[in-house]
Amino acid sequence: MQRRTFMKNTGLLGTALVLSKIPAFATETGYPVVRTTKRNFSSESVEKAITEFSKNVKDKELTWLFNNCFPNTLDTTVTFTEKDGKPDSYVITGDIDAMWLRDSSAQVYPYLDFIKQDKKLQQLVAGVINHQATCVLKDPYANAFYDDPNKVGEWSKDETKMQPGLHERKWEIDSLCYPIRLAYKYWKVTGDTTPFDAKWKSAIALTLKTFKEQQRKQNQGPYSFQRKTAWATDGVPMNGYGYPVKPNGLICSAFRPSDDATIYMYLVPSNFFAVVSLKHAAEMVSAISKDAALAAELRALAAEVDAALKKYAIINHPSYGRIYAYEVNGYGSFNLMDDANVPSLLGLPYLDAVPVTDPVYQNTRKMLLSLNNPFFFKGKAGEGIGGPHAGKDMIWPLGIIMRGLTSTNDQEIKHCIAMLKSSNAGTGFMHESFHKDDAKHFSRPWFAWANTLFGEFLWETYKKKPQLLA
Repeated sequence: MQRRTFMKNTGLLGTALVLSKIPAFATETGYPVVRTTKRNFSSESVEKAITEFSKNVKDKELTWLFNNCFPNTLDTTVTFTEKDGKPDSYVITGDIDAMWLRDSSAQVYPYLDFIKQDKKLQQLVAGVINHQATCVLKDPYANAFYDDPNKVGEWSKDETKMQPGLHERKWEIDSLCYPIRLAYKYWKVTGDTTPFDAKWKSAIALTLKTFKEQQRKQNQGPYSFQRKTAWATDGVPMNGYGYPVKPNGLICSAFRPSDDATIYMYLVPSNFFAVVSLKHAAEMVSAISKDAALAAELRALAAEVDAALKKYAIINHPSYGRIYAYEVNGYGSFNLMDDANVPSLLGLPYLDAVPVTDPVYQNTRKMLLSLNNPFFFKGKAGEGIGGPHAGKDMIWPLGIIMRGLTSTNDQEIKHCIAMLKSSNAGTGFMHESFHKDDAKHFSRPWFAWANTLFGEFLWETYKKKPQLLA
């Protein structure tokens, strides 16, 4: 569970952002220095991108935010070492000292466009891939891990098969998809196959096995989860196995990428993500490991899940026509909503799961960005998608960023940038969520995923449509 900390901003953040000197950048912009100078990792290519953006974008608040947010993962969350002669990178989320497979992948993914000209940065990302393979092999059902394999954490008494080294054991499909997404683009960008050794291949084979188990064709499978908590979304009903589903080829996910429990366990955006990931894994296993049999199994499962999505994930809405449901159960029940955490329905084109021109996606998008989505909130401070995790009226910058990254409308992109800019509430950073009527009421002042993804959004806009930043 990600920590639910809400605060009213009263000035500059001091906890994780320790300042040792004021760089020239502060004087040039007139904004306060909030980026730490005691950095965990420095990348020459990322710094060059910051300099280029700052030189050419005239909006000084945006340049200040880009300077703070884009390198935030490198500055504050990574520990880069070597283990057994190979690079190894441990990446925390921010204010929680644990490595989520999802967050760590998403946090370093935007840096992949810079690694060809930055060997040190490339080694850092290779270290993330290596560390993630170790985590998957330790427990494919866990979502978050400690750097210390012997550490016993706060959730050690959860009613599931916990072991030392696990921070949390919430089964989420996307936890096994994100490492593949990172590995695939790393391979495509660099051509380097060094990280993709026998251990990595074993992690892929275990991912396939886990996905098949969670299709639950013959039985409920080996995974269950219960927690003694006041938060209903932190536990799984029906003795920890979730509400019944009718086997149809889709994969069950006990939890969403928000770390909140699903209602219907066929989580549609995560199944879309699985299709993409299985295809990418098959391509890599075939080309690098030369294992035609494993590649064929991966492709077969991708095709099965894809066919099931086409049959079971689309419903007819009285106002919007054919749209994607957020969750289904195979019996005909469905949940219409979206959650800001990615994979989301809104973010499907970002994950290359559906084309942005897909008419079903466009119908779905209209519904998601309206008050017909129970987790779309609109107020004085902005509008956007949130989710149960932070509660009612709390908008997530992740949702606004994803809206911008998947938009083909220039005015909509500008609108998203403007809302994100104002949502920083004078801190210089993005947050987990902010109140729809008051951006100074926000959760998690140190949330690296939102920071780095915002940097990716600004950089992509700068490279493709710089006029929108004027």
